[in-house]
Amino acid sequence: MDVLAIARDAIGTGPVCDACLGRLVADRSHGLTNDDRGRALRRTIALTDDEPIDAFAVEDCWVCEGESDRYEVFAERGATAITADVETFQVGTRVPPLLEENDRLLREEVGLEPDAGEALKTDLNREIGKRLGERIDAEVDFERPDVQVTIDLASDAVDVQVNSAFVYGRYRKLERGIPQTRWPCNACGASGRKRGGDCPECDGTGYRYDRSVEQLTAPVVREAMDGESATFHGAGREDVDATMQGTGRPFVIEVDAPQRRTVDTDALEGEIAEFANGAVEVEDLTLATYEMVPRVKELDASKTYRMDVAFDAPVEDEGLQDALATLDGATIEQRTPERVDHRRADKVRTREVYDASGSLTGDRNAELEIHGAGGLYVKELVSSDEGRTEPSLAGALGVGAEVTALDVLAVEGEDEPFADPDYLREPVAGDDR
Repeated sequence: MDVLAIARDAIGTGPVCDACLGRLVADRSHGLTNDDRGRALRRTIALTDDEPIDAFAVEDCWVCEGESDRYEVFAERGATAITADVETFQVGTRVPPLLEENDRLLREEVGLEPDAGEALKTDLNREIGKRLGERIDAEVDFERPDVQVTIDLASDAVDVQVNSAFVYGRYRKLERGIPQTRWPCNACGASGRKRGGDCPECDGTGYRYDRSVEQLTAPVVREAMDGESATFHGAGREDVDATMQGTGRPFVIEVDAPQRRTVDTDALEGEIAEFANGAVEVEDLTLATYEMVPRVKELDASKTYRMDVAFDAPVEDEGLQDALATLDGATIEQRTPERVDHRRADKVRTREVYDASGSLTGDRNAELEIHGAGGLYVKELVSSDEGRTEPSLAGALGVGAEVTALDVLAVEGEDEPFADPDYLREPVAGDDR
């Protein structure tokens, strides 16, 4: 259909603003806004009909009801509402059903298909977005923007949602008796209260332990980014009574509604070390993207352990080495250990031991190093857990054995290096990295 014919028919329906007129032919020509298209069509018709241009003036557009004249207003309100440091954004518009129906009726009146040209919603998103981006010096990101601006035309409201920021790193836990995350007290349901007073099990705190890796790291990151809260995501976890040594365990801290997204991660490592006071330290801190969270939580990692073992009877080195040779490279069948069967399904799991070595430190003591697949219960690999793990060190020796101290030395991805650059945030101007 001829564009002038479309324009004439549209103008004939009643007062239609330049933007709504231009949207009908938004697929014609490039480098023009819909407002430019509509203005050009209106002037061309005035020239063709030898009519004064003011004869086509529009005061109240029946299609958008004046919303297309408010690009600047909404952009300014959005810029004012964004107080956080952002590099990317996205604009979304909630268009009332009445205006959507007007949009449909206009196309119907001029004989166009319902999806011809461009919808009012799309036009508003783009035009407001262009103006907003100039004001806040940020770029549009349709996947995962730093901030989402939503404009509700019905309520005339502008809502700003600042998306989370993420910091990836590895932690070492250097003291025993510290869980990875807050451990709620089961006795009081984390309320801190029981029978009208403080819970005696947790002294009224609501938690079984005073400290956790999360509590010694996440608050520092949250404060640095001036966020509302922070959540700790770890690649698995070590036992409370175990330390995390060596190369450390991968983790991500997610900060909600951060006002600052670009922080000096080197300085942050030092601040965490000072705050944790020797109990926890972190390294390789890097600004990351949200994709790093599932990557960390779903990491299929092998682990290397060092452990002190006590035997119920004297053991000779030859017997120890023969027993370790039985485990070295073995496939282990483990029924869910008794110590965790209250929170995990009772089933038999198969895991691999990649390497097993060690030596006696006394006739009833040894130091071992085990490298095994993720999910391998190494304490039960030593003790046999009353036969629930086969084979086991105790079973091969014929002597009771128990792990008295456990250290995790390494947590590594089974197939590739963990910190894939695709999941780390691209450096930006002003970064100190």
